[in-house]
Amino acid sequence: MPRKNHPIFSKVEQIALQASPFKDIYPPDEKIRTIVVDNFPALGKLTALRFLEWAQQNPGGVIALPTGKTPEHFIKWVSHLLIHWDEKPIREQLEQGGIHPGNKPDISSLRFVQIDEFYPINPRQHNSFYAYIKQFYIEGFGIDRQKSLLIDSSGIGLTKGEALEDVWPDHRVDLSLRYSYGKTRLERRQKEMLAQIDQWCQEYEEKIRKMGGIGFFLGGIGPDGHVGFNVRGSDHFSTTRLTPTNYETQAAAAGDLGGIEISRNRLVITIGLGTIAYNPQCVALITAAGESKAEVIVDAVENDANILYPATALHKLPNARFYITKGAAKLMKRRVLEVFSNEKPLSENSIARIVFDLAVRKRKQIIELSQTDFREDPVGKLVLKQHANDLNSILARVRDKLVHKIENGVKKRSGTRFLHTEPHHDDIMLGYLPHVVRHIRDGSNTHYFTCFTGGFTSVSNPFMMRQLSKLLALLDSPEMHALHEAGYFHKDNINGRNRDVWQYLDGVASKSRTMKNEGEARRLLRNLIEVYDDDDLNGIKNRITELQHYFKTEYPGKKDLPHIQQLKSMCREWEAECIWGYFGWDCHHVKHLRLGFYTGDIFTEEPTVERDVPPIVKLLKDVQPDIVTVAFDPEASGPDTHYKVLQAVTEALKQYEKISGRSDIKVWGYRNVWYRFHPVESNIFVPVSLNMFAVMQAAFLNSFISQKDASFPSYEHDGPFSELAQRIQVEQYEKLKICLGREWFYEHASPLIRATRGLVFLKEMDLPEFYASSRELMLAVENR
Repeated sequence: MPRKNHPIFSKVEQIALQASPFKDIYPPDEKIRTIVVDNFPALGKLTALRFLEWAQQNPGGVIALPTGKTPEHFIKWVSHLLIHWDEKPIREQLEQGGIHPGNKPDISSLRFVQIDEFYPINPRQHNSFYAYIKQFYIEGFGIDRQKSLLIDSSGIGLTKGEALEDVWPDHRVDLSLRYSYGKTRLERRQKEMLAQIDQWCQEYEEKIRKMGGIGFFLGGIGPDGHVGFNVRGSDHFSTTRLTPTNYETQAAAAGDLGGIEISRNRLVITIGLGTIAYNPQCVALITAAGESKAEVIVDAVENDANILYPATALHKLPNARFYITKGAAKLMKRRVLEVFSNEKPLSENSIARIVFDLAVRKRKQIIELSQTDFREDPVGKLVLKQHANDLNSILARVRDKLVHKIENGVKKRSGTRFLHTEPHHDDIMLGYLPHVVRHIRDGSNTHYFTCFTGGFTSVSNPFMMRQLSKLLALLDSPEMHALHEAGYFHKDNINGRNRDVWQYLDGVASKSRTMKNEGEARRLLRNLIEVYDDDDLNGIKNRITELQHYFKTEYPGKKDLPHIQQLKSMCREWEAECIWGYFGWDCHHVKHLRLGFYTGDIFTEEPTVERDVPPIVKLLKDVQPDIVTVAFDPEASGPDTHYKVLQAVTEALKQYEKISGRSDIKVWGYRNVWYRFHPVESNIFVPVSLNMFAVMQAAFLNSFISQKDASFPSYEHDGPFSELAQRIQVEQYEKLKICLGREWFYEHASPLIRATRGLVFLKEMDLPEFYASSRELMLAVENR
């Protein structure tokens, strides 16, 4: 129940709280009210219902809604509910969610405020936030353009006939010109432009305040805790301004802008934290999904107001809320305590989690934890209460289970058929390469590798330009003409495809740039012949000229034409064939499905049973696997491709089980740089040596050539993903080393254990367990 001196929750929020295992706030630790839901799709539904409820009660109100991938389910739910408002099933859903269906909100009466925008950027680009708002909110929701305050870079400070490129020819903005004298004519124009932008920002702020401020604000929270583009360190009284960002924000924006090399050099126009909080009655909602956001959520909810935690600026708003998933709540102290307190008796897994986390916090071996350690810890007390008399045996059991999981990771399967699957072409190697390599060394095993998407969005235009230049340099060579005449490049020539890979890998082995270039050029020529269905080399030259013009003139991050998407997909597929060729598997064992839901749109489609499942079923029939691996994200908090692939694989396995009668298939769930297992969730710990780290680094940098410069890096690491994967595996090992003691590793009888410097976590499941893990998410997505 709401506490004294706190506002009453809305009807939608009251119902959401009733369904949640938690209360709204846990003082004194928490400083802002928080509602926890099960998963990412459920988060979208809750925010949609709360928005529609507010719109019903505040016709003509001022709203600010988010951009990017985070609001996918919010947008889909709002659109769905508005379109079908008068239909009986929807009216029932509205009532169940706390909304009176008799009063459809007048969305066109609302006044919209754009939160932020990259600068400089042409608003006509599909990856501008201006274009996003126009597509999803103005055209999608029916918001009135005339009642909207939008950030149109092309309308700020430019003279008639002048373009953004004229003022900022390389799209770089030097803010030091605000305070220095321009040395050149261009710099003096840029200095003048900056003053005009600053004036525009002040006027934008004034317009918002004249409207009474923002009444309903919905936003996500960035990897550094940013709200809008108010990054860590932003003044809590900040207003609309042109400002730089930090690395975490630039990395998160790289996918939108076409690479980190672009986002590093773009500034942003953003409303300030003071802008959001100007209206004391503002309903300010911050949403977050997944364990990767758990730390920034704790920072924002449990700390006092501090410029290091931008979202703490909202503490003073009585109607501010955090809506988050269970994964995002995993570090909130009182909620963790609540979960375990309500579990009577504590399960073996819960006890193991509490013991493991306590050992890591205390930096003590598990078997050395004392009753005092448990007594001093709020969660540890629960274990002590239940097992005070047999604590030592409990500790020994938890320790032994960890040891058993490492032993599982050391074991090898023999005579086994593996189907390794991945949403993106480097997910397998970044997720569990050491276990793949260990099983490849046993010649009785058979391995197939498949990627479910084209992966074209991670291939930059500058990369394609470099590849085309390599091909042009070799296209007229006698060797290339001889191969062409011999039918080497025919699309059905599987031996030719294998030779492309062998040529490149021979170049890697001999450190010959020439040999590697020839392997790359052969494969690109093969791809061009297939894409354009043109076997004439002169015709291919013309195609190369067209492509060079395309990649040079199209703005980074633009959705590519279908044939360009196909060509970029083939580049990623070539890399996958190289990585598995690195370990001895030819192209016959590397499958490329390019499922239809992956389109390159801001929000990819949901996979369908009719379109996306049959190719996977066919693959299962062809491979007849004993073990299937899958990127395991049952909360849907990682990249959207991951959980959409999870849905498709689940349905395909169900169909294959019925067809084949195979109920003995095991599923290995893996995680990589985007999200991680808690050790208790995993049941296989794979030891990783320094030698294996060296193999992973070399294999990644030599095979994933479109990714080694990290155009689309993680916000956690400024460098190639392989370096981040190593860092994660080392961190996982360090925790186990605390819990078991360094001597357990350093003095072990096995040289494999003694050499361990990292650990990979996997979760082995039988089919019913796997289905159960993904079923809840699938229902949440489909219940729309």
